[in-house]
Amino acid sequence: MATLDVFNMKKEKVSSVELDDAVFATPVNEKLFYEVVNQQRASRRGGNAATKTRAMVRGGGKKPFKQKGTGQARAGSSRSPLWVGGAVVFGPQPRSYAYRLPKKARKVALRSALSLKLRDNHLVVLDEMIFAGPKTQEFASVLSTFDITKALVVDEKTNVNLYKSARNIKHVKFLPQEGLNVYDLLKYDHLVMTVAALKKIEGALKK
Repeated sequence: MATLDVFNMKKEKVSSVELDDAVFATPVNEKLFYEVVNQQRASRRGGNAATKTRAMVRGGGKKPFKQKGTGQARAGSSRSPLWVGGAVVFGPQPRSYAYRLPKKARKVALRSALSLKLRDNHLVVLDEMIFAGPKTQEFASVLSTFDITKALVVDEKTNVNLYKSARNIKHVKFLPQEGLNVYDLLKYDHLVMTVAALKKIEGALKK
């Protein structure tokens, strides 16, 4: 098992933690990263594009001109798709682009992404990240101490003060450990988490 130093918010080493090889020492699978990130991005698509069909366009109930004798092609409605102001044929309608990959594949991809962070020395573990209230400047100072500018911060979802301290900092995102995902792990350079979050993530991923 690999051993990683645990720091406090002043970058003072306070202890060390052993990392489970089943989670942090797996092969880096870039092909699986591609599949999982595509799935996540597809699930986030709005799918709200819409055009009006013949049933939705207002008006056009009256025949615009008589059937014969005008020299024009016959027409039954001024809302025909052939006319300006008419309906749209086979236009987009609201839909969901979401699909799911097997749970096993998603877990393998998460383990692979965590192993990549450890391999690149971009994993930072703190004993705790406790603030008296929303303290954006204090949290920014902590990141500066570790020379981190773009980070994914992970801790218990009950740590509301940490979430509020991190949300206004550019290139920083807070996630509860339950929301850890491959897309955000790859998007942000560093992963910063507490020991408590680390142990819960290990417990969920080594099963």
